[in-house]
Amino acid sequence: MYIGILALQGDFAKHQEMLAMLGQDTMLVRTRQELELCAGLIIPGGESTTLSLLLNKHTLRDAIIRFAGEKPVFGTCAGSILLSRSVVKDPVESLGLIDAVIERNAYGRQIDSFIDDIDVRLNGNVQKVEGFFIRAPKIISIGKGVVPLAWHQGNIVMAEQNNILIATFHPELTKNPAVHNYFLKKIKP
Repeated sequence: MYIGILALQGDFAKHQEMLAMLGQDTMLVRTRQELELCAGLIIPGGESTTLSLLLNKHTLRDAIIRFAGEKPVFGTCAGSILLSRSVVKDPVESLGLIDAVIERNAYGRQIDSFIDDIDVRLNGNVQKVEGFFIRAPKIISIGKGVVPLAWHQGNIVMAEQNNILIATFHPELTKNPAVHNYFLKKIKP
């Protein structure tokens, strides 16, 4: 069983390293055929406008929407932007897979990036996890069916709706596999 990692642009290699640490086989996804071989998909951070354009160029937009109808998808940073219902501040064409509104670059420019502890509630347990916020987006609002899972200074930074998981930070840059492990538990063999 493979977990796909969208590998068109962004930090897909770090997600691959994290999943390898958990003993999970991965497939770097660049085509619809590769996507079809996967049991779940991670859309990594990167540049959301570029990723959106590349989804169209590689004819993956509709394929990912269909895939998400049956299998779990996890988006981090730019990936969370792409999965959202809508995007404010420099909008991009999102996939509309989670009922969340996201603001791009909400904390400022690259120089304003930061690392800080966040509170994460996974499987009923709250723990501190290191959060890397790199030109990070912010979840502005969520719909009734969306469950918040992590917070930083009162702001929701991770949420899920059914099989869709988003994080506005980069869990793949830590040594803590808790967030990826949580995503893997959504995968049905």
